[in-house]
Amino acid sequence: MSGSQYTSWGRYPQVNQRGVQLAWRTDSLPEITDEHANVLPWGNGRSYGDVCLNRGGLVIGTRALCHLLAFDPDTGIVRIEAGVTLAELLQLVVPAGWFLPVTPGTAFVTAGGALANDVHGKNHHLEGTFGCHVRAFELLRSDGSRLHCSPTENADYFAATIGGMGLTGLVTWVEIQLRPIPGPMLREESIRYANVDEFFRLSDGSDDDFEYTVSWVDCLASGDEAGRGLFSRANHVDAQHEDSTDLVLEPRLSMPFTPPFSLVNNLSLRAFNKLWYARQRKRRVQKNTHFSGFFYPLDAIGNWNRMYGPRGMLQYQCVLPGEAGRDAIGEMLARITRSGQGSFLAVLKVFGDKASPGMLSFPRPGVTLALDFPNRPDVFRLLDQLDAVTLEAGGAVYPAKDARMKAEVFRAGFPRWQEFANYIDPNFSSSFWRRVADDGPGMTAMDRRTDGDD
Repeated sequence: MSGSQYTSWGRYPQVNQRGVQLAWRTDSLPEITDEHANVLPWGNGRSYGDVCLNRGGLVIGTRALCHLLAFDPDTGIVRIEAGVTLAELLQLVVPAGWFLPVTPGTAFVTAGGALANDVHGKNHHLEGTFGCHVRAFELLRSDGSRLHCSPTENADYFAATIGGMGLTGLVTWVEIQLRPIPGPMLREESIRYANVDEFFRLSDGSDDDFEYTVSWVDCLASGDEAGRGLFSRANHVDAQHEDSTDLVLEPRLSMPFTPPFSLVNNLSLRAFNKLWYARQRKRRVQKNTHFSGFFYPLDAIGNWNRMYGPRGMLQYQCVLPGEAGRDAIGEMLARITRSGQGSFLAVLKVFGDKASPGMLSFPRPGVTLALDFPNRPDVFRLLDQLDAVTLEAGGAVYPAKDARMKAEVFRAGFPRWQEFANYIDPNFSSSFWRRVADDGPGMTAMDRRTDGDD
């Protein structure tokens, strides 16, 4: 089977690879051949960069592993195969009064992908990462062994696999502890704020009383208004909700084709940022919101990544610790404004101090900034500048959203990378890993590329 359908969500880089599906969790892994010397699991392709790509190798699709194995509605413990998406899980557990303890900004990631990237969400300041709530999983290695991994059994592989980007083997099933909720609704408050300093004051004043906090940022605003935006905070509430069809998490609209050029450009970015900030005229707005609209607004638009055109997009997310992080955010926003390139959806969030069990987990105490940019040659120079600010602040760049950071940036942000390398399955690899960590003979010139010409 061609690997053309196995792309990343950012659609950059484009790579040649072969794809196969694993039909059953009891199946063996495909045989390694000289033609395809290594393999990599591939869930639903929602990683933005190349952690889910394997140039010249084999990717193993896991979406056929889509079965519920066990669910206890009294305790909220659920065991699912790794190819089950979070959307599919939510359709089952929300009517029973349970919800994901941690969720990213899309429900269309698989459970295996959420584990492999140790995803985080709007409640990191209270609940940490997805991996904090994983009770156990099975890891299938290329030698045919199956490891039952938990905090007490094969604990080293448990730590390496959470946030391990699919490199330690193929996860066949995951057991998760869910959290109880009174219903599908949240009470949301949106606050219009004027600058970065006000963002931090709002965040500091919200963490104790609100489970979910996040901010959209107008990254093109400058001067005294630099960092202005809309701060959202919310809690689950017991509220009436008559339309049960909202539990079907499917796109209501769709981008039907890829335009010949990016619809996200300097003109559209400036218009969008101004209109989005101005759409809320009152300083504070409160409302009851269905969880799908609060957590997954972009999921309502199918194939929205196509609007960036045939060259795709680059996501950038960093975490910046301590007081240095506050200054670094201001510097990053200033550089973005001066570049004129802007981000369609820029998000600010303060992480908490709950440690992940994952050896290479990205979140850590500090502030995180997430951005997206159309793929054009000048954006790589800007992202290198943002890397420099991140390194100076002692921060890290998120592998799940990266397609171009240099090895020294990764290694500085993830000092346990060499320890982690001891747990990589000898027949597993990825384009990302070869680019940032593997200096061996399997590293190709194309793996090293970080410019915009691929």
